Amino acid sequence: MSALALEELSALMAIYCQRDECAVLAVSETDGITLRIQTSVKGLLDSDILLKLSFHLPISYPSSLPNISINSEQLTRAQCKDVKERLLEQAKRHLSEPMVHELVLWIQQNIKHIIGQSETSVCNEKSTLSRCISTEDGIWTILLHLDHMRAKTKYVKTVEKWTSDLRLTGRLMFMGKIILILLQGDRTSIKEYLILQKTSKVDVDSSGKKCKEKMISVLCETKVQSEHKRYNLVLLQIEKQPN
Repeated sequence: MSALALEELSALMAIYCQRDECAVLAVSETDGITLRIQTSVKGLLDSDILLKLSFHLPISYPSSLPNISINSEQLTRAQCKDVKERLLEQAKRHLSEPMVHELVLWIQQNIKHIIGQSETSVCNEKSTLSRCISTEDGIWTILLHLDHMRAKTKYVKTVEKWTSDLRLTGRLMFMGKIILILLQGDRTSIKEYLILQKTSKVDVDSSGKKCKEKMISVLCETKVQSEHKRYNLVLLQIEKQPN
């Protein structure tokens, strides 16, 4: 392995010196260096995302690119793949020079943009959210159906926070076993709400483990005429069917 790689490893251990920030997984004269850097970044709506970035520096590094793998409980596999691809693109700009620290700084600064780009594909995925928000601007109303809420108190508080942060108005309605969310607001805000609803661990499964919402569907959506904007909707209210 090159002297540059060893010097870089020493510098990285000094920079990322907090507990669990930097872990050297392997050092070999034939296979090079494998290390993992753990860093916290801010995602959509400034949510905390813990990234685990693994770098394998081959013996020819930095003349050749490092192998990179991304792991995060807060991101989907598709998002991790997108982050990896963007990091590899960025790495090509630093070929022949130490680059790990530069790549970590770059992802800290650009993670929101990458996630946002990744989730624009939500409208094209063959998923339960089969119908996406139109690309037209303006005020929209959308009606969502949830299959169930196991962690109801936490789920409701999360939905209230999202709608407040995104300045959406609407209703959360419990009608027997039917759960509906009616939202109204800017198209971009509704789109971002759908991203959060799909990618965040907002509920728990049958074993009590945190899980993402996989059983949500868009029942209808429509652009609101100017004279009907925000008609009688207020900051998200919870409504229950009367006994």
